[in-house]
Amino acid sequence: MRRVDGQAGYTITELLVVLVILGLIAAAISPQILGRLDSSKVRAARLQLDVVLSSLDAFFVDVGRYPTEEEGVNALLAAPPNAPGWAGPYARSVRNIVDPWGQVIIYGVDEAGRATIRTLGSDKRQGGKDNAADLVAPDTATPVASAT
Repeated sequence: MRRVDGQAGYTITELLVVLVILGLIAAAISPQILGRLDSSKVRAARLQLDVVLSSLDAFFVDVGRYPTEEEGVNALLAAPPNAPGWAGPYARSVRNIVDPWGQVIIYGVDEAGRATIRTLGSDKRQGGKDNAADLVAPDTATPVASAT
């Protein structure tokens, strides 16, 4: 084979410069993408709480009461004992009662006997700020903490 002095190609230095530039672009864009992912999960959780609250209202219309705290949101999937008139399931699957962060929606009953639900947010702990804040439905009620 003959070697030509003017042979075209990239040097290792040129390749490293291109990789560094691509790394800088990725570092600048990644936080924006991850921030939008977190905020979209919060929006999805709010919508999901509204759907579960509507399902609990349908349960109330059929049974004449909201589920007890012991029955929890699982009463939307399977008929609890002492629930004549149950015409569910009121949720399609377990995925419908689990928040976007994989935790079962927390159910409680307020002082007036109304159903309240919440999710602990992305930090999976009570409290939190911004995208990690707890979400409560209905917004004006204070839920009773329950692990069901």
